[in-house]
Amino acid sequence: MAQVLGICWAFQAQTEGEFLKELKRFPDWQNRLSEYINSVAMHPFCPGTFDCMLFGAGAVQAQTGVDLAHGWGRYLSLTEGREMLKASGYSSHTDLVAELLPACPVLNARVGDIAILDGDLGQSVGVVQGHSIYVLQQGGIGVVPLTDAKRAFRV
Repeated sequence: MAQVLGICWAFQAQTEGEFLKELKRFPDWQNRLSEYINSVAMHPFCPGTFDCMLFGAGAVQAQTGVDLAHGWGRYLSLTEGREMLKASGYSSHTDLVAELLPACPVLNARVGDIAILDGDLGQSVGVVQGHSIYVLQQGGIGVVPLTDAKRAFRV
């Protein structure tokens, strides 16, 4: 099984107190998502620059134009990211995802939806791709079965 990197974050609603429960995908969202995945396929994991939450936020932005990572600033370590999350009232990055996106049953997740799964460093965010999930690994993006997901959220 692929090693999944986890416990990373960055989602935020566009305005204070506004939480996004319904996003509208572009008519050509599949092409946009595919282009995004291809553009980051070999990016190495780096907290605050390219981690699982920024990967998930990038996938949402590719599909909808909404930048859920806007306004969070930068963090240089996963510890610093966790501290920023806690200072904003979230116990974990998965709690933030759950507040921003509507949950759905894992086996009903569609291409482009967000999945939460257990990784080497805790829970991580991935992007659903049919019966698989794109996840971050040390050398770029890997794939794990959809059944590895613990939770899923609609985009």
